[in-house]
Amino acid sequence: MTGEKILLWQEGEYSYPAAYGFVPFMTSYIHEGKEERPAMIVVPGGAYRNVSPSEGHLPAEEFYRAGYNVFVLAYTVNLLGGEPLRFQPLNDIARAVRMLRAHAERYSIDPSKIALCGFSAGGHLAASLCVHYGDIPDGRHEYRMVPARPDAAILAYPVITTGEYAHRDSVTALLGENPGEDELAYMSLEHHVTADTPPCFIWQTVTDATVPVENSYAFAKACRKAGTVFAHHVFSGGIHGMSIATETWLARDFGVPYTLEQIRLLADTIISGALKYPPEQGRQILEDFGLDGQKNEKWEPEMKEQIRQTLGEVGIWPRLAEEWLAKIWREEEKRK
Repeated sequence: MTGEKILLWQEGEYSYPAAYGFVPFMTSYIHEGKEERPAMIVVPGGAYRNVSPSEGHLPAEEFYRAGYNVFVLAYTVNLLGGEPLRFQPLNDIARAVRMLRAHAERYSIDPSKIALCGFSAGGHLAASLCVHYGDIPDGRHEYRMVPARPDAAILAYPVITTGEYAHRDSVTALLGENPGEDELAYMSLEHHVTADTPPCFIWQTVTDATVPVENSYAFAKACRKAGTVFAHHVFSGGIHGMSIATETWLARDFGVPYTLEQIRLLADTIISGALKYPPEQGRQILEDFGLDGQKNEKWEPEMKEQIRQTLGEVGIWPRLAEEWLAKIWREEEKRK
């Protein structure tokens, strides 16, 4: 595995006001040799407030073992809520797809087999590209004519709607405190699925108390109505944010938290006194996200054991998704 950091934007292309030196990037997990493989872009969640390390390295390892060349996307987020993100994360993920497709030979990938795997708010971002890929121009000459449409997507407990069952924190980080009706309608993705939407594998648990399972049902229903190829799996129990649902995930062994680079830079900027916030808040951010070098237990023992009881059921989703994708790729080969 290479672990290359691939910057999405060159100097002068990126200007999110609350970046504090951050530039969105991908981290690669690429097999040795020149064999052409399908690509997987992993898109962690985090309510558009952070890019969760629990949904980065572990899914990347899973799809790497399944034969993919994998790229974990660290996109723009909005922790403190001061500057709505609006289209910036969508621009980030569109550039990521275009970059891989344009340089497929460099990354040993099949440009017709680029999949996304988005979790929670990352699921919203992945699904946004699935339905709005035609709306996102790229001003850079080498990518201007490169399609941003993914070839398939896995949507894991995704944020989908801005309506009744919305995850409000995600919507606020994305669109601000007082978004317009047009913005809300555009980002309520169940209303934009068409027959040209890429095939989607959707999964969630019934007992998700953070993002209501109605989000998944809404997108699946829209796919069904539009004639979009999809699979929809709803598991009987499990909390929000289960990632690959293994003992490694439960132990919070997520590897190096490289997805939190923007959060670390924000905290360092606050500590330096360059922002209006007290330096203590910067140090608290580092502690809250485990960037102070300390590993904190997230769950009480009883809760942890309850979660463990759901791993066997929920933990089959990667194999289901891999088999489903293999079928999608076989069908793609037949069309060539």
